[in-house]
Amino acid sequence: MSLRFSVLASGSTGNAVYVETDQKRILIDAGLSGKKMDELFKQINRSPKELDGILVSHEHSDHIKGVGIFARKHKLPIYANEKTWQAMEPMLGQIPTEQKFIFKTGEVKSFGNLDIESFGVSHDAAEPMFFTFQHEGKKLVLATDMGYVSERIKGTIKGADMFIFESNHDMNMLRMGRYPWSVKRRILSDVGHVSNEDAALALSEVITDNTKRIYLAHLSLDNNMKDLARLSVEQVLKEQGMAVGEQFSLYDTDPHHSTPLAVVS
Repeated sequence: MSLRFSVLASGSTGNAVYVETDQKRILIDAGLSGKKMDELFKQINRSPKELDGILVSHEHSDHIKGVGIFARKHKLPIYANEKTWQAMEPMLGQIPTEQKFIFKTGEVKSFGNLDIESFGVSHDAAEPMFFTFQHEGKKLVLATDMGYVSERIKGTIKGADMFIFESNHDMNMLRMGRYPWSVKRRILSDVGHVSNEDAALALSEVITDNTKRIYLAHLSLDNNMKDLARLSVEQVLKEQGMAVGEQFSLYDTDPHHSTPLAVVS
């Protein structure tokens, strides 16, 4: 009866997360080609044919690149809020009406024995939202693509057993990097992405005794590195008095390889 998940892919080149219970199997975003998505499912020994639906967080291509082809191929329902549907529909290709569903921001939907709550985030998309997943008293949070972490979001996600949390960039790498200033300004803005340090500060306010694992996600290909993100987040959390490696552990995610299927415990 456990809640299980895998971060199939995470980063600036494409994002997808898989969540399951014994009754339901859900895909969140599909920002990679249909062929690559099939490959990622094989890595965790799961079949896309067994999915019960796709949730879409927002319309950026690194989250929806494979949504249309994947939904058509496997005849999957797609769930997104109205503004996201309006923004992404021209990019998905033809989707049969019977596969289109509305999932409002701030709504809780039950998929069998899996309760999913959506919450709005600050990002430069039509109406971006991410999700908490609850089953049998266990809670998993997926929260990326945030310019900042509001008090409202902290209240929604606090006390999760496990987090998949944005740690997009190292501030120095971004400032010294090759991006034009307009792009740097967008990333650093309130509708951009959360840095390693800001991720850690936000996490320090939402981690509780329940928390066991934190997966650092959506790392920038150009402005971050796994070791740097992990060490930066760990340092800030320890400065905040958190027992990293004892009470809870930090985990990497990858743009090309799925994390092993994990039980939310």
